[in-house]
Amino acid sequence: MNSQSWATSLYKWMVKSEQKKEGEKESTARNFLRLISAQFLTNTGDAIVNPKVTLPWLLQSVGAPTFLVGWLVPIRESGSLIPQLFIASLMRRLAIRKWVWVAGSAIQALSLLLMAGVANYLEGYSAGVAIIALLALFSCARGLNSVATKDVLGKTIPKSERGQVTGLSASAAGLVTIGLAVMMALSYVYDWQTSSYFIWGLIAGAFLWLLSAIIFARVEEPASETEKEEFSIASSLSQLSLLKTDKEFRHFVFTRACFLGTALSAPYYVLLAENRIGDSIWVLAMFMGISGLAGLLSGPFWGRFSDLSSRKVLIAASSLGALTGLILFAIAQWMPDLLASIWLLPLFYFALTVFHQGIRVGRKTYLVDMADGNKRTSYVAVGNTAIGLMLLLFSLIGLLSEIMSLEALILIYAIITLAGVLMAMRLPDVSKH
Repeated sequence: MNSQSWATSLYKWMVKSEQKKEGEKESTARNFLRLISAQFLTNTGDAIVNPKVTLPWLLQSVGAPTFLVGWLVPIRESGSLIPQLFIASLMRRLAIRKWVWVAGSAIQALSLLLMAGVANYLEGYSAGVAIIALLALFSCARGLNSVATKDVLGKTIPKSERGQVTGLSASAAGLVTIGLAVMMALSYVYDWQTSSYFIWGLIAGAFLWLLSAIIFARVEEPASETEKEEFSIASSLSQLSLLKTDKEFRHFVFTRACFLGTALSAPYYVLLAENRIGDSIWVLAMFMGISGLAGLLSGPFWGRFSDLSSRKVLIAASSLGALTGLILFAIAQWMPDLLASIWLLPLFYFALTVFHQGIRVGRKTYLVDMADGNKRTSYVAVGNTAIGLMLLLFSLIGLLSEIMSLEALILIYAIITLAGVLMAMRLPDVSKH
């Protein structure tokens, strides 16, 4: 059996396909497997370079000031979202966009190698600042991947199968997260929390990103229409007018912003567990394992569901995610002793992660299906830039932790998510083909 028929057989087994022509199926099969493989490798790297777990430990291991830890998550997330407006403006001048993704992965690999060098040769404040600066470079390069991924996905995979790419990638990421949780547990048992442990982890992450770049470079991408005028900051910023002129797109962006409630509430479930169950690293490892298991089990389901109707996925997943927060708040008010049980908070965190996974797969599929060509590129860039700014704004709600309980913050984020449910009900169905 030759390599092409092997790829097609595996593709047929993995994906519910509606394609009729065998030639088209073989080409799509190769692209499908390459996209899945590249995203799996970067998801593995993301698990290694986690701003909530491994990077705080890395800063601690090099003796960096504690206040630098607070910059990790905002730089990692918003740093990759906000520049996408300018990235897309440049990318629309390219006929083949996969090289933007390849460049992003190569820069991320370089950032990790330099970070490993910093951890090996520097210490204290200088090491911490250098790691933060390299994380900013890493995040900007991540923005290249984000814009290019959705563009290439829309050009190479049929509409009825795009959700399955995202869903299977999420499932693979869940498997990796479980592995990381096991490593964390072992680090607790064998006391591996040293700088050399993280240095080798960064080198391994760099290798994964380079390998993913090699695989993505082999994607068979058709040429896109290109824009001829020269790039300018003013023309890039002018894309923001989409939020004013495109009513459906604006509605989607604000709906997606409300769905940030599930993502931003998740750390407070972990903090509640640390307060009620214990602050040992095995508790954190347990929650990471639960998160990985949720992604592993739910990703394929949400992917297939999204290909049928990404709008319905958004409504169902966000409704259940909000309900999870509301029920947890009620338990905290009327049965607080239950929060100290070993099973309750992990169970609720598992549920929240499953529903958040549905939101992620659903909104990615919805955005790719909303438009074609350069319009899709603009949607991705403007949407992500707007969400990056809103993420910084919504993160300020966390400041209320000084005067509010953790369960009250979870309630606030659940209410924000409920607002997103109501808005999602008014979204048009873009999955029909």
